[in-house]
Order: sequence, then C-alpha cells, then structure tokens
Amino acid sequence: MTLMQFQIDDIIKTALLEDINYVDVTTDYLVDDSAVSTAKYVAKDSGILCGIDVALRVFSLLDSNAQFEVFIHDGEHVEKGDIIAKITAKTRALLKGERTALNLLQHMSGVATATNRCVRLVEGTKASIADTRKTLPGLRVLQKYAVTVGGGRNHRYNLSDCAMLKDTHLDAYGSMTGAVNALREKMGHTVKIEVEVANLEELKEALELKVEIIMLDNMSCQDMAEAVKLTDGRAMLEASGNVTPETIRAIAETGVDIISLGAITHSVKAFDISMKIDK
Repeated sequence: MTLMQFQIDDIIKTALLEDINYVDVTTDYLVDDSAVSTAKYVAKDSGILCGIDVALRVFSLLDSNAQFEVFIHDGEHVEKGDIIAKITAKTRALLKGERTALNLLQHMSGVATATNRCVRLVEGTKASIADTRKTLPGLRVLQKYAVTVGGGRNHRYNLSDCAMLKDTHLDAYGSMTGAVNALREKMGHTVKIEVEVANLEELKEALELKVEIIMLDNMSCQDMAEAVKLTDGRAMLEASGNVTPETIRAIAETGVDIISLGAITHSVKAFDISMKIDK
C-alpha cells in the first residue's frame, strides 16, 4: 500500500489544528522565532518502525526549511536505544510539532509491530494476516499502510470495495441465497462477494452459491479444518473471531487462507519513542 501526500497532509493538518487553537502559549511566548535547534528520535522499545516520513512531514509543514537525517526506515527493525532520525528546524516548529509527530509515529509503529508478531506466529503455514475495518476514525489509511509495513495484508478498505454479507445483513434480508442472488443482479462484474458463515451447514450453502470468499466466524479449529476439506479450493476461506496470539497458530494450521483480526489496528500498544532536543 502506498500513501499519497495529500492524504498524509490532511491528517497532519487536522491534528495540528486540534492541538494548536491559535497560539502555542508556552512556545510562542518563550522561544524566539529565529531560533534553530536539532532534535533526535530515540527508540525506547524494540519492534518494526513505521511512519517516520509521516512524522517528519509534520515539521516540514511547520518549517519549510527543516532538514532531516533518517537512520532507520519504515519496515526496518529497531532496537531500544537506536537513534531513528535527526531533525534540524526552527525550535518553535520542533516544540509545536513534537506531540503530533510522535502520536502518529508511535501508533503506526505499534500497528506494524503487532502485525509483524502475528505474521511471525503463522510462518510455515499458508495463512496470511489481514486487517479489518475496525480502525480509528480518520486514521484508516495510516493504519492499513502500517499493517502492510508489518508484513500483513489489507482487507477491503471501505464498504465500496467488496460485497460482504455478515450475519446482520443476512438477518435483515432474510436468507443467504436470496441476498447473494439479489446482489449479483445489481453489482458490477468486478466486485467480489464474501459471505460470513457460523457453521458447516451455512458453509455448504455458500459453496453452492459459488461466492468467492467465505468468512468462518468464531468457528472451532476442528470445524475450520473440516471447512477447508469441504471447500477444497473452491473459495478463499477467511478465519475471523477469537483470534489471539495464543490461538492464531492453531487457526493457521487448519489450512485457512486468511486470518483477519481487528486487534492489530484498534487495540495496539503505542510503540515507545521519545524526541530529545540538543541543549
């Protein structure tokens, strides 16, 4: 996944407007506008770095003459104590942008690190790790980018990308067969259909309808293994629900194609990074 500059800038500007109403009372009254300083990002944890260019862009928007030295890039492993980058810019820009830049960098690195942990846990199986739409409002593009940096794959970006019939859709419409047939009459030929199933009987119905993707929702590993046998490659199988670091390996070993989990975007721990200004 590639981030586009206007997407990054819109997110940063929104964050800066949230953080600076009309004046930074501390910085603007304390520091001369001509003052220039150098700061460095220091890792206080170990994991996968993500979002360094996004973080540095904060300072470019605040000071067009800001200069950077980047020592560790997105997707690279970082160890506690590593210097990630150095920034030379107006002191006011460094102080005003510090929290916004760190918030983005720490969160994106947290997502990439959590994703990479899951990817490593399923190594040797055919399963890929995928995200969901359980993202923080306004930050989806950054979170989904971070998932790919961590070695995962993106599920649909939004509701326009795929016709996905979850249990709520099926309950609202009345039947799986009726819903799938109704979709096929209206949607374009490039759109795939995914159906959520809760048991093997529902799986068989989805297979008869020849949908492209079937989500196995909260199934036991025994049932998922049986689902893989019944499907026999006729559809892509996605496992979802009750996926944890403790269960993910067993789920992958059932033979499913995709394991999707929301925790890698909505519940990650921020990756600890600090900014230090040279005295």
